[in-house]
Parts: sequence; C-alpha cells; structure tokens
Amino acid sequence: MILSGLAVFCFLLLHIGGQAFEILPGDSLNHQEITEKAILNATVQACGALALAEGTNFNVPAQPFTAEGVAAACGASQSLKTFQQAITSITLRNIRVDIRYALNASFHFDQEMFVQGRKIITEGMIAVKASNKMENYEAARQKLGEIMHPLQDFYSHSNWVELGNTLPNSNLIRKDTSIGNIADKSKATCRSCNGDDCTNNILEDIIAGKILTSGYFGIATLVSTKPSGKCSHGGALDQTSKIKPTGGINKDSFKSSHGHLHTQAANLATAATSQLLENIRLAAGNRPFLQMVGISKGSSRALCFVIDTSKSMSDDIAVVKTVTSSIINSHVGTESEPSVYILVPFNDPGFGPLIQTSDATLFKDVVNHLTATGGGDIEEMSLSGVQLALASAPFNSEIFLFTDAPAKDKQLKNTVIALIERTQTVVNFMVTDSVVTNRRKRSNNNQPQTRAISESDAQLYKDLAQASGGQAIEVTKDELPVATTIIAQATSSSVVTLLQASRSPGQTDSFTFLVDETVTNLRVYITGRSLTFTLTSPTGATQQSADSTGSLITSSKTVGNFITLQLQKQVGQWKLQMVSNNPYTLKVIGQSAVDFLFHFVEPSEGPFGGFDALDTRPRAGVKGRLLVSITGSDSATVTEVALVKSSKGSEEIMGVVVPQDNGNYLVQVDVMPAVEFVVRVKGRVQGSSNDFQRQSPTNFRASNLTLSANSGTIMIPGTLFSVPFTVASGGPDQNVTIRATNSKGFDTTSPTLLFLQSGNSTNGTVTLSAPLSTPSGSDVVLTIEAEALDGTDFNYIVLRLSIVNPVNVESSCTKNCSLSIWLMLVLCLFSTRISVSTRVSQSFLLCLSIVALGQLILK
Repeated sequence: MILSGLAVFCFLLLHIGGQAFEILPGDSLNHQEITEKAILNATVQACGALALAEGTNFNVPAQPFTAEGVAAACGASQSLKTFQQAITSITLRNIRVDIRYALNASFHFDQEMFVQGRKIITEGMIAVKASNKMENYEAARQKLGEIMHPLQDFYSHSNWVELGNTLPNSNLIRKDTSIGNIADKSKATCRSCNGDDCTNNILEDIIAGKILTSGYFGIATLVSTKPSGKCSHGGALDQTSKIKPTGGINKDSFKSSHGHLHTQAANLATAATSQLLENIRLAAGNRPFLQMVGISKGSSRALCFVIDTSKSMSDDIAVVKTVTSSIINSHVGTESEPSVYILVPFNDPGFGPLIQTSDATLFKDVVNHLTATGGGDIEEMSLSGVQLALASAPFNSEIFLFTDAPAKDKQLKNTVIALIERTQTVVNFMVTDSVVTNRRKRSNNNQPQTRAISESDAQLYKDLAQASGGQAIEVTKDELPVATTIIAQATSSSVVTLLQASRSPGQTDSFTFLVDETVTNLRVYITGRSLTFTLTSPTGATQQSADSTGSLITSSKTVGNFITLQLQKQVGQWKLQMVSNNPYTLKVIGQSAVDFLFHFVEPSEGPFGGFDALDTRPRAGVKGRLLVSITGSDSATVTEVALVKSSKGSEEIMGVVVPQDNGNYLVQVDVMPAVEFVVRVKGRVQGSSNDFQRQSPTNFRASNLTLSANSGTIMIPGTLFSVPFTVASGGPDQNVTIRATNSKGFDTTSPTLLFLQSGNSTNGTVTLSAPLSTPSGSDVVLTIEAEALDGTDFNYIVLRLSIVNPVNVESSCTKNCSLSIWLMLVLCLFSTRISVSTRVSQSFLLCLSIVALGQLILK
C-alpha cells in the first residue's frame, strides 16, 4: 500500500489504538513483543512524518511490521543492524526491570503504587528527552527501556481494563495531572475467589466508582503485609494471594488470574508504549528520534579520528586533513555517508575536547583547523583519547588513532579493553616513526631518533588493536597516505568479518573461511613482517604471495607491516596458509547485509527466571550463554555458533543452539574459555544453497572474577552519586586491585584494594559527582575494574549514567501540549469510520493540523 505523507500519520495512529495487534490463541504477549511492536510502529510513523515534511510519498511496509521491512520502507536498509541493535538494547533494559527490581512495587504498579510508578516514568522521560537533545542516544535507549516496563505493567497489574477503559491512561506520561480515582489505603477492593475462577473478584463498588486499584505481591519470607480487603497480584509465586481475599487480578498471560483480559491489557500496553514514543518523537524531532532507534540517512557507523596534535605530528595531521576531506567528499549523499563524525585530539598533558557532529562540512572545517603544537617528553595521552572516543561513538563503530608516540596513560589499558568489549568497536592504530627532531632528540650529538616508540610500547597498541579486531599499522610518515586508504574501505555500514585470527609467536598455520552469495568486495588484511602465504579458492586454484600473475588476487598493496589483498569473488570455502616465525594477524572482510548481533547473558537468580544481558565479562570455566540474532534477512536461520580461541590454534568450543521467539537464538556452551576468543556464527538464508559465516571482530575473554553493580537512578550535578558494587572470586582467597574511571574526568573515589574470601563476595562503593555546570542530557560512562594482583585476570562492569540538571532542564511540553497530542489520537482513531474516499483526505488534513499544533507547542 502506498500512502501520501498526509495519510501516514492517521494510518499509523489507527494501529496504536489498542485493537490492531492480533495475538494467536494460546500465545501470550510479553514485554519484548510489546516493546518491539511499539518501536516498529513509532519508527514507521517517524519515517512517514519525514516523508511528509520532504513532500514525498511513503510506502508503508506490510503488516506485521519487521525490522527489515521498516528499515527498507524508511530508505535506510544500510541501518538495519543498528536498528535491530537499538531495539535489542531498549528491550533488554525493559526485561532487566523484572530481574533487578522484581520486588520493587513502584516499578510494576503493584500495591497501588500509582504515584510512585508514574514518577519513575515521567522523570525517566525527562532524562530521555534531555539525552536525545544532546545526541546521547545510547543513554536515551537505556532509560527508555527502563520506563517502558512500569508503563506496560500498569495495564496488566491494575484494574484499568476491568473498569472498561479502551484507551491508554495518558496521564501516566504527564507529571502534574490526575492519574485517576485511586483507592484509599483503607478501602477494600477485592473478594476471595476459588481456584482459577477469579473473573469477578473485584468489588462492584470499585467498578461502579471507576476506582483504580492494583494487586499486592510477595514471595516466601518476603511477603508484604497486605491490608485487609486488598487485591493480590496472583499466581504461583505470589504468597499474598493465599491471604484473604485470595486469588489475584493480573493479566500477564492467558493463564493468569484475569487471563481472559490478557489481550485487552497487552493491546493497551502496546498503545501506551506507542503513545510514550510519540511524545518523545515530538519532543526530539523526526531525525533525532530515528537516530535514537538506530535509523540514519547514511552509514550507521561513525567516522572517528583520535589524533596526536603534538608538534612532531605536523606531517601526519596534514595527511589526516587530506584523507578526511577525500573520504567525506566521496561519501556525502550516499548510503556510506557516516551518521556522525567524531574528533578527539590529544597530546600531553591534555586530551579532548571531543567534537561530534553530523555536519560533514563543519567536521572538515574543524579538522582543517587542527594545529600541531607543544610536546616536550616522548609520551602522550593516547589512551585517554581512545577512552573518550569509545564512550561517545555509536555501537559497532570504527576508530582511527594517529600517533608517533608511546602512551603516557598505560594504566588505562584494561579500561580501554573493557569499553572495546562492551561497544564492539574496532580501533586501528596508525603509528609513525618520528623523523622531526624538535621534540625528541638523542642526547648524543642531537642525532635524530629513528624509532621513537620502543617494541614494548608498540606492543601496547598491537594488543589493543587485536582486542578490537583492528590493525596496528607501523609506517613511515611518507607511507602514511597509502596506509590510510584502509579508512575508506572500512567506513561502510555493511562491512562484515568472515575470519579473524592472530598468532604470537608466529607459526605456520592454515585458516579457512566461507564466502556466500551475499558477500561482495572481499578483502584480506594481514599485519606482520617476513611472512609468506598460499591462497586456495573453492575451485582448488592456488596463488602464492610472491606470485603476481595469479587470478585469485585482483590487487594487493604492502605498506610498512600491513598487507591488503582484494580477492576475486568465488562462493564456497577458501583456505589461507600462513608461514612466518614472527607474530602476525589475519582478517578477512567483505560487504553484506547479512550479519549477526549477540549478547552474553546469564540466568536470573530472581523469582521470575529469564536472562539478563551482561555488562561484564562472563564467568570463566563454567557454562556460558549467548543470545544471538541475524540481521539483514528475516529468512536467515542459525545453524552453528562457536567460540573460537584467537591465538591457540583456532580451537573451537561449539554451542548448543536453541531457537527462541522473534528470530532470536539462545546458545549454550559447556565451558567459557579464560583465553581470548571470537564468536563465529554459521547459518543459511532461505533459498540459498550455501551457508554463510560471520565472526565478531572483537575478541572477548571470560574471567574468574565476578563483578556486579546496579545504578538505575539519574545523576544530579553538584550531588554526590554513589554506586555500590560487589566482587567475588571462584578461586582461593586473594586481594584484588580496584580501579574506577569515568569518561568525563569527574571527581571519583573508590577503594583501591579489596580482599576476596573464597566462596564469599566483598562489597565496595564508588562515588562521583558532576560539576554544577554539567548540561542536562549529558552522560558519563563509569568503568569499575577488579584485577588480580599478578595481572593475570581482570573483570569490569561498565555503566552509562544519565545526567539531568534541574537548573537548565527545559520542560518539553505543557498541559496544553499534552492535550493536543491526546486530541490527535482521538480524532485519528475516529477516522477509522470513514471509508477510503475523497472524504478521507479531509480527515487526514484535520489530523495533520493538530500534529502541527503539538509540534509548535513542544518546540
């Protein structure tokens, strides 16, 4: 169906009214499905509004909406992976509420906690809107997922549906309005019911008086005192449901106490979630809203430069300026145009500020105004620059660092690795020798130092590059322009990794990789010196590294320690045999829409079961679990998932793959390795005769140390903010070093050493504070690390904290604005009674005028 931009608003609002989402008999709708449906709905609405503003037609995707269909309809198929990642991020934060706040009634609207529950939602909305305004979209996603959960629970845990309501309670997303007529604490609301028959256990005067109530909940010894006459939540876990009045009123599933109303409750929860997203969209604007959900006009990746600006880097900076302009000019207006440009300069003693913009012309101007000054000693603040970039770049980005100096802040190595693992961002190090002597001269006759970076200092960059799946390229300044051509090849959002490996020390080894029909632009990256290789194609043809006349390699370049090969495309299994006594890395990439996403998860230890996504390394030596999904194809299936050890002979740990709902796969491995590994996924797209193979570029490692922390609140500038954490070890008694760092350099205090007793956990607290001048919508990434004293093991937890400053936060909406949004919903819903004729377009115009009014007030 093709609708004009005028029509798409009402078309979509009809679908969020509570009756458009069908539920198959016997199947209950859960938080994940409700959230995904609402996000897909809101994204189509935003894209339709954008089409309206641009005067173009909009092709509404077929129902039921899918991520692939919606991205295509929005003209953003290149953003499909980040779109799915954003949906997953929001959904997992929603699900986490049941795990982290299982017994906090306010997060579930239990125990008639209506005022407290709404406060969580409205304060969270302020943080989401402020984060969007500052383009801190990951912080917005995390908080959005958290507040969606109580909003959705309201319709299952309260008696809103039983009161005969067919539309969402819009006052839940407004701060200063009446939620409704809430039952007094002393007022009885329920009678006992027997067995599963609880259809009419809410008292008649509660129904007749339109009085709001919700059930009480408690488990085992944690049973809360249920006031006389109050309703219970109900279900096997709820011990209050055994206290008179017995039974319950929840509608969580068809099997619940009021399961006969599950469909209505789920549909209203979906409509309410859509209404929440609509409010946030109007506050942000269409493009920022779409960026929050991972949809961008060009490549979903960022182009990120971290540049040494000390004086000896003058030649390097000149090259970066040339390369930057060339890349930007070649990508502007294409699907490969980066969604955001990021620059972080560094020297000594300073680094930053981080400059982030989506304006290509502005970014070129900023880079062109970089100057090389200062210096003094040899080392520079390179890792501080990388840390800042990692904390700000979108998920799965690519960072390029340019330097001719060793790192002065080597203590940040583990922090950088933690951020690499959490963001799955590739970091490339372009390292040049220093031939300019005004900063670094030897004391003996002022002779130039031909190698400014020692082997041990260079190894630090190599370790970080390998951890991220990037390259550590060592070249002279004259060779740098050739080496930087790698940047242009890596900025596409469709880059996929087929193989990743390293050998240190070097050894002869053979590697295989699969090429499927969807892969184009097949390339091999090799770093190392004094090596040879033999390439074998799926047809059995071979080509040696020294053979320039073979047909398998269409082009090759060697610069410094870096070799890049362009391969002729042949579908099937390739083989590459490497021969070298020196350390080397190997990476095979291509371009394809088909890729995968994954999260390490662990079973919940709470009362509700389920899985929680890890913010830490998984535990070593025990069973591990991953949640995997395929991007780029709704028809693709996963056939194999393995953890491949990166530098130990490619030993594999195979996982057991169990399909889940919504295209997800739960993968269980018997033992999580304590050495570095990559995740490899194999599968098949429907209709294809060949399997596909993908690997994570990021290397991961499990740990014998476990770390946990919980911080779901919002930082207020000028106020001390505390983050309690817990550390434990499955090994013997030991002391561990504790480090806490944050991306903004805020004042932080934490213990430096904790004693861990075998089998027990030890608690600590990190405190930090943001300056009073910190703008609302800022975020800070806090990394807490625990490291064994001998340095053989470490773990971390990474927390992204939202900051709301009451001094400069702006109200994004007035009461009149909220009323305008509600009128828009009612009038658009009314238009369902009009047949598709010329009268429809008049109704659409009326709806549109109210949308415009709402936007004007919001602004």
